[in-house]
Amino acid sequence: MIKLILQVEDDENDVLLLRHAMDKAGLVVPMQVARDGQQAVDYFKANGKFFNRAEFPLPGLVLLDLKLPILPGFDVLKAIRQHSPLQPAVIILTSSEDEKDIATAYGLGANAYVVKPNEVGKLVDVARAIKDFWIALNRPPPEVPLP
Repeated sequence: MIKLILQVEDDENDVLLLRHAMDKAGLVVPMQVARDGQQAVDYFKANGKFFNRAEFPLPGLVLLDLKLPILPGFDVLKAIRQHSPLQPAVIILTSSEDEKDIATAYGLGANAYVVKPNEVGKLVDVARAIKDFWIALNRPPPEVPLP
């Protein structure tokens, strides 16, 4: 079972809209937010303010935007796949519909690619799909660090 979601998103409105959609969908998993790509990498490496794993546990699911300040989403995805002791599911949640972005995301190890909907009702559908598949049905890898 996924115990924590990390949302990597710089737009405060998108953070608030997703939380609202998750509430409406009945998704009750704790969520942390990284506001830029470097914060997300620091979160995984327990650097700086993220050093305390009791306060900032590793997520089982990452909702990753591609267009981020400081470090782009693709670099964050690479870092997660190269350096994370646990391999969380990573869902790209972005506004880009570019086929090159989609291919690159999957090539770097994304588990899913979702284009952010323009309507709140459709965002609730996305939250519900995350709840139904990634939280309820999917079996994440055991919490044993990779060798």
